Amino acid sequence: MSEHRRKPPQPQGGGRAAARRAAQQPQGRRSAQARDVSTGSPTDPYGEGRPYGGRAEARRAAQRGGRRRAADGAAGAGGHGGGRRGGGGAAYEGGRGRGGGRPGKKRLIDYPRYGKYGWRRWVPSWKLVTGLFLGFMASLMGAATVAYAMVEVPKPDEAATAQNNVYYWADDKQMAATGGEVNRQIIGIENIPDDMQNAVISAENKTFREDPGIDPMGIARALFNMARGGETQGGSTITQQYVKNNRLNNQAQTLDRKFKELFISIKVGNEVDKPGIMAGYLNTSYFGRGAYGIQAAARTYYGKDAKDLTTSECAFLASLLKGSTYYDPAGSPEIDPKATAKANTERAVKRWSWILGEMEKDRHISAAQKNEALTKFPMPKPPTKQAKLGGQIGYLVDLAKAYVINNTDITAEDLSKGGYEIHTTFDRSKVFALEKAVKKVYDEHIDPEKRPETDTHVQFGGASVDPQTGAIVAIYGGTDATKHFTNNADQTGAQVGSTFKPFVLAAAMTEGVRNPRKGPDQGAADRRIIDPDTAIYNGKNKLKIKNYDGTVWHDENGKEWLQVNDDDASYKNINLREAMIHSANSPFVQLGMDVGIPQVREAAVKAGLRESSLAKGNVPSFSIGISDPSAIRMAGAYATFAANGEQREPFSVKEVKQKGSTVYKHEDTAKRAFSTAVSSNLTDVLVDVVEKGTGKKARIPGRPVAGKTGTTDGNKSAWFVGYTPQLSTAIDMYRLDDDANNKNRKFEEMFGTGGRDKIHGSSFPSEIWNSYMSVALDGQPVKEFPEPESLDAEPIWGGGAESPKPTPSVTESESPSASPSTSPSGSPEPSKDPKPGNSCGPLDWDCNPDTGGQTGGGDSTGTDSGGTDSGGGGDDSGGTTEGTTSPTPVTGGNGNGNGNGNGGGGWFGGVDG
Repeated sequence: MSEHRRKPPQPQGGGRAAARRAAQQPQGRRSAQARDVSTGSPTDPYGEGRPYGGRAEARRAAQRGGRRRAADGAAGAGGHGGGRRGGGGAAYEGGRGRGGGRPGKKRLIDYPRYGKYGWRRWVPSWKLVTGLFLGFMASLMGAATVAYAMVEVPKPDEAATAQNNVYYWADDKQMAATGGEVNRQIIGIENIPDDMQNAVISAENKTFREDPGIDPMGIARALFNMARGGETQGGSTITQQYVKNNRLNNQAQTLDRKFKELFISIKVGNEVDKPGIMAGYLNTSYFGRGAYGIQAAARTYYGKDAKDLTTSECAFLASLLKGSTYYDPAGSPEIDPKATAKANTERAVKRWSWILGEMEKDRHISAAQKNEALTKFPMPKPPTKQAKLGGQIGYLVDLAKAYVINNTDITAEDLSKGGYEIHTTFDRSKVFALEKAVKKVYDEHIDPEKRPETDTHVQFGGASVDPQTGAIVAIYGGTDATKHFTNNADQTGAQVGSTFKPFVLAAAMTEGVRNPRKGPDQGAADRRIIDPDTAIYNGKNKLKIKNYDGTVWHDENGKEWLQVNDDDASYKNINLREAMIHSANSPFVQLGMDVGIPQVREAAVKAGLRESSLAKGNVPSFSIGISDPSAIRMAGAYATFAANGEQREPFSVKEVKQKGSTVYKHEDTAKRAFSTAVSSNLTDVLVDVVEKGTGKKARIPGRPVAGKTGTTDGNKSAWFVGYTPQLSTAIDMYRLDDDANNKNRKFEEMFGTGGRDKIHGSSFPSEIWNSYMSVALDGQPVKEFPEPESLDAEPIWGGGAESPKPTPSVTESESPSASPSTSPSGSPEPSKDPKPGNSCGPLDWDCNPDTGGQTGGGDSTGTDSGGTDSGGGGDDSGGTTEGTTSPTPVTGGNGNGNGNGNGGGGWFGGVDG
């Protein structure tokens, strides 16, 4: 290329162009040139220049060259290299290039550092470091402030607050804790001992009372101690653990959760006071053996309430918070083979003693207290079943639970959530005494292996009620609530038999028997009240039962009813006291028909039986116990008689609390069911049953006892129900397969059961009653029953009972005051007939002496020569009947009223048929 076309050489001044050219030149070319890279002069010797060190060095070289040229330009204006780009420094400084003139001000963030070279250029200044640190901290605090403001404290987790319902005995000692999903009973801080709180503080979080909810130094200390292998406090504060247990219980262990936990802990620490946090922590912590919270732990490990824990026991329970699997002396080898009882005990003792030492260091206890506590390790009780519902406890809990649901505003759903304190009426000593009495009879007499045909499926039930309050003090529900699931004290379907007869007698003394000549619905003016001593009824076996008006009763198939007595005994004419003593059926069946089955049913309900448990229909057998009320209701109904006619509903719960507040309290609501005259006379009759009759085995020496035996047809159940002024108790016995899945199960006969030919209420039930009541009343004062009051009743002959024969008329010369004779039953006979030749008794209503008889239930009258068949229920003319007990035929009239044959006359006249 020709010389004239070659590009003129460019000035080697500073600026970006020079820097770029220097950087773009090949290494070899730069090395070959003999110029100083600092000045850019090609004439400088090679060996004296600085080697090129990259773009930064090139820029520095360019800047130095620019300054130098600017100085030269100032000295010789218009010198070589003039022109627009090669001219003086002033011209260049005013141009676009940055190479010439003074540099600009330092940047706000001086990095890389201004005026520093080499590695110093890259080391930040202390001002920059401090600024960055302060900026970071300000940003961090700003972010924390925003996070604190935005984070919400979650509500307590349902699982963390789930707890049991606690059931208490009548003396307010805990009976069972069950019913909720978790074994927990939440208590207030006032019921948590200071030693328990301080033990946890010394072991877990020494700064608890001062820290804001988190403790960075505590975390660091925990890490340091852990590295040294010594005893550690938890890295988290008590507040953090409370938040984790109570507020974040169902969240996964994630970084996000940890972040939330930190800020929630701070917020909780500011919003909740320390006692509240401590109570929340100790109520939600897990102590092992299924026990959540300090109250459940105290009950589980020591069988006492938390408020009663000793210092030593508190220290041990605090040690369990480190991990019950390895600190429970009972061991947990099923979880970890290393968690043996021996190894766990050693660990527990070591940590327990360490906690006591820490408590002393922290001045929570004195040295003397520590030394005293260290004298003996507080070994906890062996593990037991959590629910503790075996034996009778399960029946008691179920009964109390049902009472709460049926008698309060608390629903089954409410109870399932737990948290209720249910104070029952059950007397622990009486419950166990009743259970022992039943077990004694069973062990001594019932042998299913020896007598499989007669002794299998034998069941007992029982209940005991306080007559003055209605409180159920004891029940026997079966052998074991975890094995036999039906509560035998409740309704089982076992018929009550003759224990129902007192209600028939009570109805007769209250309502009276009906006039056979009037309609079925009669008021008090038409009825006649009876007295058990002067009401004479036919006690014949296989007595033909009639309606109140003397017509023969027939069932829906047209069959008559012939009432049999137990063991086919026949009693002829008998007053109702004697009939009750001997438990004769015929008189009470006919008495029920005379009074009216609806009135008998009403009397039973007034006494305390549930109408739903009573047999339907107005059949004659209703009066002898074909109904199946529970043992509880039978004991409660007899308690009405024990309370001299005041009826109280049996109850099993006296108070229910929730979170310390009473939500239900039982109130006594006694009702007057029967007059004191009726009740006192009925009790007097039942006392004779025990003293003279079928209830002799129930006698308690030195105490008045009233009661009644009961045995049903087919010998499928047997009862004894009795009372003293202080206690009423019902015992029943029957045979029924325990397997509810057996669709064909039914009540089985008890002939031969226990080695007895037949089971009566006077046998095993009376024996159990006596054994239990002797213990239950031991130490209580002897109280007497009230004296029977006058009923103001006239004698009655019913059911075909023969009325007394009138005495012959007397002349004026004879004594006008002949002594009255007595009937075979001991009831007084009238002294004389008002008119000679009259065959009807003077106390028989509507007796017609002119015709020699009464109309009975019909409308025809008899004649002196003999009665006709048209009179009411009479079925033989002339008054003679089959099976008559009269020594001579009665010719005084027709229709027998309500009797089973003609003759005799009177409202309930006529002889046995």
